[in-house]
Amino acid sequence: MLFEICMLTCVSALWGLTNPVIKRNSKSITKIKSNSALEQFLLDLKYLATNLDYLLPMGLNQIGSVLYFVTLQNMDLTLSVPIANSLTFIFTALSGSYLEESLPSNRVLTGAALILLGTCFCCYDKR
Repeated sequence: MLFEICMLTCVSALWGLTNPVIKRNSKSITKIKSNSALEQFLLDLKYLATNLDYLLPMGLNQIGSVLYFVTLQNMDLTLSVPIANSLTFIFTALSGSYLEESLPSNRVLTGAALILLGTCFCCYDKR
């Protein structure tokens, strides 16, 4: 079970660390405008497919999804989903603060600590 928890931590890190980067690197897509819905879709698709600053973190994010799928086959859903989602939130909050070059607020740090405590309780209960 320790291996699966480590895998879920890796999944959460891949998801949480790439989420803010994907958001930041896809902001300029809103500047692309077209009168036709089909042309707008194709222009958006072209932008995303040719933007390496978007594609690389998205690829890492998808690797996390594959690892999550593999890990789910060997672990109880009632434990794996809360662990992955809560740790993803923590990684997203901390990496988002880092990218904005500001320290996380005390409320964010307190929330992250409480989430970690709750996750530890879940893991302990399922032993």
